[in-house]
Amino acid sequence: MNFEMYPFEKLNRLLENIVPNTDYTALSLTIGEPQFATPAFILDALKQNASLLNKYPKTTGEASLRVGMLTYLEKRFGLQLDNTQIIPTFGTREVLFNFPQFLLHDVADPVMVFPNPFYQIYEGAAKACRAEVIYLNLNASNSFQPEVNESALAKADFVILNSPNNPTSSVMCMEDLKKWVQLALKHDFVLMNDECYADLYLNDPLPSLLNASIEVGNSDFKNILVINSISKRSSAPGLRSGFIAGDSEILKAYMIYRTYVGCASPLPLQEAAAAAWEDQEHVALFRDKYKKNFAVAKEILGLEAPEATFYIWLKVEDEIAFTTTLYTNYNLKVIPGSFLGRKGEGKGYVRLALVYEAEITREALERIKLALENN
Repeated sequence: MNFEMYPFEKLNRLLENIVPNTDYTALSLTIGEPQFATPAFILDALKQNASLLNKYPKTTGEASLRVGMLTYLEKRFGLQLDNTQIIPTFGTREVLFNFPQFLLHDVADPVMVFPNPFYQIYEGAAKACRAEVIYLNLNASNSFQPEVNESALAKADFVILNSPNNPTSSVMCMEDLKKWVQLALKHDFVLMNDECYADLYLNDPLPSLLNASIEVGNSDFKNILVINSISKRSSAPGLRSGFIAGDSEILKAYMIYRTYVGCASPLPLQEAAAAAWEDQEHVALFRDKYKKNFAVAKEILGLEAPEATFYIWLKVEDEIAFTTTLYTNYNLKVIPGSFLGRKGEGKGYVRLALVYEAEITREALERIKLALENN
């Protein structure tokens, strides 16, 4: 398989022969990995269940984890799902890679549709499926919202949305989500929303695609799926806890497939994740941290905060030149937008991940301000 080099590998190659300015401490705003301590109650649950390492975990997930996830969906979105409508997963990256291979295996000429720019795993899955890719281009002209081309969607087999979006921070409203559910039913494609940033809203809570499905009368979630992860909401990416939820008929077959994949989460991690999924209060504390970071961004760079995520999609004249200059002169790493997109999308932008405490964020953004002023 001919996979594209990962964005962070591209960045390493771009910067490998540059000696950064050592007058500045090295900082990086590249990876969407929260740098806050994982809450103590999650760590306590992990420690208290460490002895369970002597047992094999079930592929289906322990009852306690499923209860935690279903409780989360009810408390956060008002969704009352049952065990046939959810599968615990080892984070969401593995799902995004292996689910398309399961879904499209018997399709002669599969077609996948996803946003552009995008999370790299979408493309990797398409390559593994030998699928034709149709891009939903996100740019300033469409306010970074996926535009509908019904003639293209008519031949789609699997469509991935990503709202709140990485890397652009755009958010789809309920009405737009409802339109996509209706399109999935009309053209009979499977529609998934990657909702890993859904809890990192800055003001009002955001709906799930499953809420939109119910709103249009598709209460059994035919053709509709969502994925979510604990990594961002709980500052616990190492727990590798996620889920896929929605259409029970699809999930029933996918569960059989997963018994062969062999990616069940260790039992101590499941118990810690169960505690994290059930609790909503700790997430509000992290949202407050991101609000402070965006307030700093407004103060220093004059940027308005997005509705959700911890990303800034910063417009620059030349994203490659800006990235190299920023590293050379200010010892700060960012990701060029063109590394995250195809066919010119992402060009003229860099992605900033505001994943540190406010004082470190301030230092990084002050350097960016200097780079913009001296560019």
